[in-house]
Amino acid sequence: MNEVARIDKWLWAARIFKTRSIASDACKNGRITIKGVNVKPSHTVKAGEVVSVKKPPITYSFEILQPIEKRVGAKLIPEVYKNVTDPKQYELLEMSRISGFVDRAKGTGRPTKKDRRQMDEFIDPAMFGFDDFDDDFDDV
Repeated sequence: MNEVARIDKWLWAARIFKTRSIASDACKNGRITIKGVNVKPSHTVKAGEVVSVKKPPITYSFEILQPIEKRVGAKLIPEVYKNVTDPKQYELLEMSRISGFVDRAKGTGRPTKKDRRQMDEFIDPAMFGFDDFDDDFDDV
């Protein structure tokens, strides 16, 4: 295979991004780094380099095993890269999934009934001690 490959082509060929243009945009927006340095889409990579990909809320890290430029089937991915992402990043991802409210992007509209019920469960009045609230203030 090739000795080197463009980073945008490799990200697409390794199935990290769905299209090459999305991979290219990720490079231009500073979400792809190698050794802590942002890279341009035309940056060439070789085997052994570690690529960091920021996909909020976490940063994935991949060690390049084969610098390819032609897309391969999903079964061949273990031959192309090794996932060396820090386990703490996956804990961060799980925490954001548990919280549930991180997924809602600003401006996506009103909450659905299901979202509303989840918010009501999250902010339960019993938690603040309002269940045994007396109306003694009306007599004053």
